[in-house]
Amino acid sequence: MIEFQNITFSYRDKSEPVFDDFCLRLEQNKVYGLLGENGTGKSTLLYLLMGLLRPSEGHITVDGTDVSRRKRTTLQQMYIVPEEFELPTMRFTDYVKAYRPFYPAFSEDILRRCMEEFHLPLDARLNQLSMGDKKKALMSFALATNVRYLLMDEPTNGLDVPSKKQFRKVIATSMTEDRTLIIATHQLHDVDSLLDHVLILQRSHLLLDASVTEICEKYTFDVRPNDDIDENVHYSERTPQGNATLSLRQPDDEETPLNLELLFNAVTSHNL
Repeated sequence: MIEFQNITFSYRDKSEPVFDDFCLRLEQNKVYGLLGENGTGKSTLLYLLMGLLRPSEGHITVDGTDVSRRKRTTLQQMYIVPEEFELPTMRFTDYVKAYRPFYPAFSEDILRRCMEEFHLPLDARLNQLSMGDKKKALMSFALATNVRYLLMDEPTNGLDVPSKKQFRKVIATSMTEDRTLIIATHQLHDVDSLLDHVLILQRSHLLLDASVTEICEKYTFDVRPNDDIDENVHYSERTPQGNATLSLRQPDDEETPLNLELLFNAVTSHNL
């Protein structure tokens, strides 16, 4: 379990705190979508969770251990794929050989499967890969670590459309019962089919903390004719096909798939 307990954090060059008395609890065995526009604190939250940044007040614990202690046993169960990174000039096999010993549950099978899905050779020279392929290689290594808590910051930035499809397949096939995945992104269409739980940040405040099951039990997402807007519609957007609507679900309504972009717009515009 992950707990943010009354966190306050500010960057030195900014007068306004990024987080002020912020609280959040994350359960195990879920895929969380941490959503928000740029500058809302998504990346900061991940770096605080890894212990790479420290709050001025409050505590962040992973399975009861304060992450600021940077204990080896805690760090061996956590891995972050940052949005921006540099990889050393070496073959990927040498990179794996150098870094895999830190992760006791590292899986060669998962690594091989992920690299095959991404159509990348295991002995690829990292300095010769495109930025998108470097990200796919790093995500393959991250999944192969078999850590309990995997964090990804804007993982689909820089990926083309086929690669985004590969990403979704790799994530779906690599999740295990004891793994928690947190994906921070503003690329909503890239992750909507993967999520178990939605977190929406705005101005560093948590506007929504709800499971996909809860959301779909309460609301329906559909497209209606322009003249079919009733009192059950909480939010709508004009589209070429009609009004995309988020409505209060009625007893006879069938469950509809989550429209993450519509939900995000409804929540951030305070219409939900």
